[in-house]
Amino acid sequence: MTSPDNILLHLREEEEHQVREVFAHLAERGFPAQKQTPHITVTFSSAMPGDVVRRAADLLPPLIPARFERVGTVVFGTQRKQTVAWLLETSDELEIAAREISDLNPSGRGPRWTPHLTMGLRLPQEVVPDYIRALNEVTSSRLREMEVVRAALWRPGPRELTVLAGAGFAEGTDMKVEGGPGRRP
Repeated sequence: MTSPDNILLHLREEEEHQVREVFAHLAERGFPAQKQTPHITVTFSSAMPGDVVRRAADLLPPLIPARFERVGTVVFGTQRKQTVAWLLETSDELEIAAREISDLNPSGRGPRWTPHLTMGLRLPQEVVPDYIRALNEVTSSRLREMEVVRAALWRPGPRELTVLAGAGFAEGTDMKVEGGPGRRP
């Protein structure tokens, strides 16, 4: 099964590197390797509707770059595989925009958005408590605040990244598309 299309917010390169270092430290402790690109998801769909993308391209440019504050750790899922994430808070303006974008998406969760950064994807339920403990031990206090510098639509099927706001986006032009075989957002 192909991963869904996502409207994502990407971190500054330095902060993305710090998150990847946390992933590496956790893997060194024997936990499952995390290979995902650190990001914050606004909404996702098996095929993102064009009106949702256009509205995101209207709403997000004046809000990016944006600051996020790490306010806790959450666990998503109730089955055998669970996800550990940092719970984040951001500006009211970005939260309102993200909720509107999510609400437009027929595959979305309505006008809800839980901003988070996935730190452990599809973890066996029995390792989650130890994973959270280790995550707290290896995380630098410098990662209390993070900045997103780009909003983009990621279509994993064709491996296509369409920049909607921020780094890589030129205002007044069509949305920039990056992608092709082997490219990741």
